[in-house]
Amino acid sequence: MTTDQDREIAVAFCCLGNICRSPMAEAVLRHVAKEAGMDKTITDIDSFGTSGFHAGDSPDRRTVQTCRQNNVPVNHFSRQVVMDDFNRFDYIFAMDRQNLEDLNYMRPKDSKAKVELFGNYREDMKLDRIVNDPYYGGPDGFQRNFRQLEHFSSVFVKNIASKQ
Repeated sequence: MTTDQDREIAVAFCCLGNICRSPMAEAVLRHVAKEAGMDKTITDIDSFGTSGFHAGDSPDRRTVQTCRQNNVPVNHFSRQVVMDDFNRFDYIFAMDRQNLEDLNYMRPKDSKAKVELFGNYREDMKLDRIVNDPYYGGPDGFQRNFRQLEHFSSVFVKNIASKQ
């Protein structure tokens, strides 16, 4: 049986429109994995939305601004999840319960992806497991999302590294 330590790992993030939370999560995990020297193991990192409302759009300006303020480069164009994603990725992390439910509904029975909340990689119980949509709020929501995503990414990378 092949384990995470024996192969490259592909990870994707999913929110509703793929312009706020999931592209931020993609950028943060890419940054955290590189900083931890795990970018040769976690090699394919992407994000998408359950809806196609913003397909082709750049991330929300507040997502970009928050990432830049934290020295995390972000480069992404929104897209909607497709069936092939369930076999391309080893892990698909939903930002909230509704997107998790939607992903599990559309997920093919024989897919390889482990689909779960990214918040399952929480060690700091002061942080919410759910990454709430900051779209209709101010910059504080984006900063809160960043803190959550940075923490979840660090715990996930540590978990993968411990299997090395």
